[in-house]
Amino acid sequence: MRSDYNKLVEELDADEKTGRNTLGMTYATPGVVLARGCDLKPKPMQWLWRDWLALGKIHILAGAPGQGKTTIAVGAFAAIVTVGGRWPDGTPCEAGNVIVWSGEDDAADTLLPRFLAAGGDRSRIYFVQGTRDEGGVHPFDPARDMPQLATAILSAGGASLVIIDPVVSVVTGDSHKNTEVRRALQPLVDAAANNHFALLGITHFAKGGQGGDPTQRVIGSVAFAAVARVVLVAAQVSGKDGEVRRVLARSKSNIGPDDGGFEYRLDQVEPLPGIQASRVEWGPAVGGTARALLTEPTSEEHGVGRRRDAAKALLIEILGKGPTPSNVIAAEAKSAGIAWATVRRASEHLGLEKRKRPGCWTWELPAEEERTGRTVQHVVTEQVEQVEQVEQVEQVEQVEQVEQVEQVEQVEQVELDEAGGMEVL
Repeated sequence: MRSDYNKLVEELDADEKTGRNTLGMTYATPGVVLARGCDLKPKPMQWLWRDWLALGKIHILAGAPGQGKTTIAVGAFAAIVTVGGRWPDGTPCEAGNVIVWSGEDDAADTLLPRFLAAGGDRSRIYFVQGTRDEGGVHPFDPARDMPQLATAILSAGGASLVIIDPVVSVVTGDSHKNTEVRRALQPLVDAAANNHFALLGITHFAKGGQGGDPTQRVIGSVAFAAVARVVLVAAQVSGKDGEVRRVLARSKSNIGPDDGGFEYRLDQVEPLPGIQASRVEWGPAVGGTARALLTEPTSEEHGVGRRRDAAKALLIEILGKGPTPSNVIAAEAKSAGIAWATVRRASEHLGLEKRKRPGCWTWELPAEEERTGRTVQHVVTEQVEQVEQVEQVEQVEQVEQVEQVEQVEQVEQVELDEAGGMEVL
């Protein structure tokens, strides 16, 4: 009996070394699997859109509400993929299927009209409606049903792009906890890699943080942006000239360039009779980091520049009629709510000529400005009204401006004393 036991132990020991059991079946020894570098074959990154959307990888598209994130993803991107169109940079896209799940917008009255407005092929787009079991059809839960979705994608012939909106829905726990978010996102990472599609998750910006790194503004845990190989951001910004523009930019990329972007606008169109939908119209490419592209001028810098421009416009309007006494200019500026100091700075920018005449000092435009002064008068009223609105908000500055205007005679007198003359207002 003892000898039989010893024989069995020897056989089991032999099994561990050979990887076979006593029934002749092979089994995997528990442990860590290693792969030597010499056994791996390097392969290039495969792109759906070069440097923007990679096949087999997860991406994030983030932005504040109202910036057209869903229209960009389900409208523009999906349409380009289904028809094999061209991306905003002009590069061609190989035609493929698109899978969309949205927990925020209805497929029939919102998503499909936007897709059609962008010229998509409706036979190549699939909207996830739910999951089916013995009990019937149930709402799709991305936190639970990604394996079933992967199976459905295979049955549809595969997909090039899968869109999840919002991506935070895959997290069943606390979306602000790094460990829980990483664990929840792993099935998406695996599904994209195993099925060779680009996965795009849509999410929002957190409140605050304007002017900072846009990647850090992605709502929830930092893991959302960390797990994603590329983070895209969509935002509306104002330039120094006051013009409002929308920009889609790369905020982060672990697999390619992480800067640059494209301007875009959102238009309302009618893809079918009685059906209204928004559509993306792409503008020119823009350079720079996402932080630089999406940072608006500071309110102080913007306000000072706008007030000075309005003062310049006011001077051109007044002096376009000819040399004008400085006290008349002061009165007009006061009525417009423009500080005298701002008027003086504007006069220096314009290179005005200031002459002492009998009984007063007069300001006048250089010859070229005088000839063109009358052509800009029609825009002056609007600019001055904008400045008045700004001054009403900035009450403290308004008080300072009034005091400066009331002291204009004293200021001019000091200048005259320094010049050795006397000015009479």
